[in-house]
Amino acid sequence: MRILAWAILTIATVLTTMPTLAQSYDPAYPVCLHVYKFGGYYECRYTSLPQCNMSASGRGALCVVNPYYANPGPRKTRSHK
Repeated sequence: MRILAWAILTIATVLTTMPTLAQSYDPAYPVCLHVYKFGGYYECRYTSLPQCNMSASGRGALCVVNPYYANPGPRKTRSHK
């Protein structure tokens, strides 16, 4: 029974201390390419869906809207009086 407990503890320790891949969404770009290869990852470096679709063509990938896009919004114009 002790061997089983040590085995479970060892496996849990190894699994929790392994480095993980952080999901990174670049807030500067509105479109991301979701690549399904190698466990899946996102490339957020596209300014439009057509641009992303050109890159996704022929690959196991899909273009998605970046949920963390920091939209700068409309520019405010200063009126001089």
